[in-house]
Amino acid sequence: MAQNRIFDNTAIAFQLKSDSELERAYFLFKMISHQPLVRIGTAATNFALKAHLPVEGLIRSTVFDHFCGGVNEEDCLPVIDRMFSKGVCSVLDFSVEGQEADAFFDAAMEKTLKIIRFADEKEAMPIAVFKPTGFGRFHLYQKKGEGKPFTEAEASEWRRVEERFDKVCSMAKQRDVVLLIDAEESWMQDAADDLCEEMMRRYNTDKPIVYNTFQLYRWDRLDYLKKLHERAKQSGFKIGAKIVRGAYMEKERERAKEKGYESPICATKAATDANFNATLEYLLNHLDTVSVFIGTHNEESSYLAMELMEKLGIAKNDNRVWLGQLYGMSDHISFNLAAHGYKVAKYVPFGPVKDVMPYLIRRAEENTSVAGQTSRELNLLKQEKDRRKL
Repeated sequence: MAQNRIFDNTAIAFQLKSDSELERAYFLFKMISHQPLVRIGTAATNFALKAHLPVEGLIRSTVFDHFCGGVNEEDCLPVIDRMFSKGVCSVLDFSVEGQEADAFFDAAMEKTLKIIRFADEKEAMPIAVFKPTGFGRFHLYQKKGEGKPFTEAEASEWRRVEERFDKVCSMAKQRDVVLLIDAEESWMQDAADDLCEEMMRRYNTDKPIVYNTFQLYRWDRLDYLKKLHERAKQSGFKIGAKIVRGAYMEKERERAKEKGYESPICATKAATDANFNATLEYLLNHLDTVSVFIGTHNEESSYLAMELMEKLGIAKNDNRVWLGQLYGMSDHISFNLAAHGYKVAKYVPFGPVKDVMPYLIRRAEENTSVAGQTSRELNLLKQEKDRRKL
């Protein structure tokens, strides 16, 4: 695709970064580019936090501040306002993972409700998000998806999960705030998908408010999406679809091998790319009944989205099409898209430093495993450093 290569413009990409922030970003991506270093760093960080060694300050001033907006919502406001001054919106993402207690799930729900109220009052935050396992135990989703009977205690626990989903979706509808529901591992996803579909039936009657997430490194997702689309048309509700490539590839393949079932993951990176692009095309061709949030750090998929929008006569600022990246990554995509008038939102993770560490570690590992991602970031940062020197 030889259309105007807007993502090479580093002056726009890094316009919000001071020279010292640029240096820090360069240093971080340099570290992340060494796989053994990431593994050692991860182990050392986990140990230090568990042993209550005073490393939080160091983490905060390096990796945390680069990839996270702050420790709480209010802490994120300066980041949100700065990005919005350049046309980039924010999706506040409470990134605490792997909890098991009901009290935590209730707190996570309250946090999401608070973010929806926050989003309702702030133009820079039109979208909220939560993870299914933020509202209930992983094991429950898995058991439900596998069709195994619940104990009495589990059945009432599952009802509480459903109630949490309903409460946040209901408020999102009331406040007219788009609500993204993240996808997780395939062996818990069936139950989450069913819950998301139920929420769409209830709350997407006029327009998409609730969005389910489709991880397109899974070869079965486009087919699932088309069937969901048929059901939606028959039942008179609209679909909100957030599309991503996916975040649990190693885990998925290992489990499939260990348990002896066919891997749900596309065999090659090229197959994943083709699946993502085909799904993107399908959604953009059905905007009468569908809205899409395109979550991608892939330049070619972003160019394809721009090209298809132009071809199909979709306005750049059409509210039914958003493009999104993670905070601290792919600024060359986010800020250049925004500068050209597209609807762009950055996922801004936040939470207490030690609780957000699993998220940060996953990001670092993901960056080392995505071929070319880190070296592209490094090249662009270097280019911008050289440009400023001149």
